Amino acid sequence: MSIPSLFDLTGRSVLVTGAASGLGLAYAETMLEAGARTLMTDMDAQALDTEVQRLKSRYPLVEGATLDVADATAVDALVDGMTARHGAIDCVFANAGISAGRGFIVEAGQLENIDLAHWDKVLRINLDGVLHTVRAAARHMKPRREGRIVVTTSIAGLRSESLSGYAYVTSKAAANNLVRQAAMELAPHNVLVNAIAPGPFATNINGGRLRLPESAERMRTHIPLGRVAQADEIKGLALLLASPASSYMTGTIIPVDGGASAR
Repeated sequence: MSIPSLFDLTGRSVLVTGAASGLGLAYAETMLEAGARTLMTDMDAQALDTEVQRLKSRYPLVEGATLDVADATAVDALVDGMTARHGAIDCVFANAGISAGRGFIVEAGQLENIDLAHWDKVLRINLDGVLHTVRAAARHMKPRREGRIVVTTSIAGLRSESLSGYAYVTSKAAANNLVRQAAMELAPHNVLVNAIAPGPFATNINGGRLRLPESAERMRTHIPLGRVAQADEIKGLALLLASPASSYMTGTIIPVDGGASAR
C-alpha cells in the first residue's frame, strides 16, 4: 500500500462526538480533509451549526446533529440512522467530555467539598457517554469485521493530578481501562479500539482556562516542551488511528502531552 493510500479515508463514514470546538473539531476537520463523510455531534446546537456551516463551503460531506452522549437511547438512534444512510460506520471518535473543576490543589476541589451532583454529571458524560458511544459503534462494526474506535481520555487518567477534579481523573482513568477491555473483546472481530490521552491543550474545557495567557504560563513550567498545545497538534495522531496506517494497533493509550507524563 502506498504512503498516500495509508492515510486516505475517501468513502469512509466517521462520527465525532463533542465536535463543536477543541479537539473534537480538530478531529472532524482532519477526517473531512482526508476524504471521509463526517457526522459532527455536540450538545451545543448553536456552536455546532456554526462550525458545520463553516466547513460545508470546503467539505460537502460534513453533517451535524445535536446529541447528548449521556442518553444511551439517543446515541443508539443516531448511530443506527447514520449506518442506515451510509451503509456502514467506519470510525467513531468518542470525544465528548466536560471538566470537573479544580483539583485538590485548592480547597474547593478537596474530598470533603466534592459536589456529588456534579460528580454524577461528569461521570454520566465522560464515562457513561463513552460507553454508550463505543457500544453503539461496536454493535455495527462487529458483524462487518471492520472498524476503528478512538476515545479521548487524558493523561489525568494515567496518574494522580492535583490540578484536575476528582470526577475528571476518575472518569478518564475508567475510560482508559474501558478502551483496553473493549480492544480485547473486539480484536477477534478486527475492530480496533485506541485512546488519545491529551495533556494541556488550549480548548474550551475547564472554562477555556488554558486559553488565558496567565494560566498557560503557569502550566508551561510543568511541560518539558515548555508550552500548552493547540488543537491542530492532535490532527496527525487522529488521522493515524482512523486510517489503514494503524492496522496493527489496538488497546493503546497514547499520551499527547509535550512530555509531561514522562517526568
